[in-house]
Amino acid sequence: MKPIPLNPETERIARRIVWFELPATALADPIRFIAYAMTHAVHEDMVVLRRYVSDNDFREALDRAPPGIVDPRSWAYWNSKFGRYPTPPLPTRKLG
Repeated sequence: MKPIPLNPETERIARRIVWFELPATALADPIRFIAYAMTHAVHEDMVVLRRYVSDNDFREALDRAPPGIVDPRSWAYWNSKFGRYPTPPLPTRKLG
């Protein structure tokens, strides 16, 4: 996945949806950032992000989403939006 640039629009979004770290840090890992966006972004945020993130990037984010970020409702929505039905299982942590 290509990087998501840090600019005033993406910085504002990153500050709101990944509030616990600096925007540059949040945007440095686009897979993880998109996972947070799929869960916490509002429509207006997604309009901006779609300028930088393609459908293929979203599919990659779904394939590689870190466990524990995307909630079940958002997981079902985004998978259905990209034609993944039935919805695959949520990512899980692998211990040991």
